[in-house]
Amino acid sequence: MARRRAPKGKAQSRGYRRAQKRAAKAHKKAARQRTDDTRKWAKKVARDFDAIAVEDFRPKFLARSTMARKAADAAIGATKRALVEMGRKHGRDVRLVDPAYTTMDCGDCGARAKHRLPLSERTYTCTACGVSRPRDKNSARVMLVRAGLDPDGADGARPPAPPGRKAA
Repeated sequence: MARRRAPKGKAQSRGYRRAQKRAAKAHKKAARQRTDDTRKWAKKVARDFDAIAVEDFRPKFLARSTMARKAADAAIGATKRALVEMGRKHGRDVRLVDPAYTTMDCGDCGARAKHRLPLSERTYTCTACGVSRPRDKNSARVMLVRAGLDPDGADGARPPAPPGRKAA
């Protein structure tokens, strides 16, 4: 389209207007697909889980950061809205969690690291209690604790069997 654009003050060519319509149509299709995928994913999560903890982040904050284009492409705000809406529609317990320090806090003891972890470091190790786990799993565990949900079994392992019952 840039090659077809007429200089300022002159009327646009028919080819430019046609290309502009094609581009608008492609963008609209991508937006509809994104919305559809978001709603389908949110519905699946809402059906599969009884309680959901979601970061209560502000998409406007991301729009002013270096991640603006990535946040817009992923439709992060729309995904959060759809997840909350579907959770309430299906009668699930949806809890919004403050996103501050989720990557710096320990999921077991709650101690906060003295410095922010670089993205290249994929394992979180607590200096207070010594627990070591993948960074994303630790953040998810911190969110579950803050939401007041039981984080046991969040690491992909089964929670311990109740007393008086043998574990399979």
